Amino acid sequence: MSLKLPSSSTYATKTAVHTNHAPEALGPYSQATQAGPWLFLSGQIPLLTSGQLCPGGIREQTQQVLQNLQAVLEAAGGSLQNVMQTTCYLCALSDFQAFNEVYAQHFKAPFPARATVEVKALPKNALVEISALAYLG
Repeated sequence: MSLKLPSSSTYATKTAVHTNHAPEALGPYSQATQAGPWLFLSGQIPLLTSGQLCPGGIREQTQQVLQNLQAVLEAAGGSLQNVMQTTCYLCALSDFQAFNEVYAQHFKAPFPARATVEVKALPKNALVEISALAYLG
């Protein structure tokens, strides 16, 4: 399905991005959508491609989430280095330092802009979820 979205002076076509190297969406949404050079990545939780939750704590789950985001980015022709902004959801801000240590291993300066918030719960009892906006131009 394509939808015409207004751009500065033209229209960009919205297309879905999908890869079998990241878990399937758990609901009626795309792994990512692209409009022109912009890629909007849905929140990833630490699911394996089998749909099972990644075993381990915040470090292992953060690693899996970032691998899932990387797989979707690669399907669109990008990488984590194209990420301009992330929104990170943690079930416990007490995991913030460990989360940051893993996160920092995947991004190089200049780092993406970021918001990190604590949430009461995430799907499948995940400890972390990350959504992102990337520029592929």
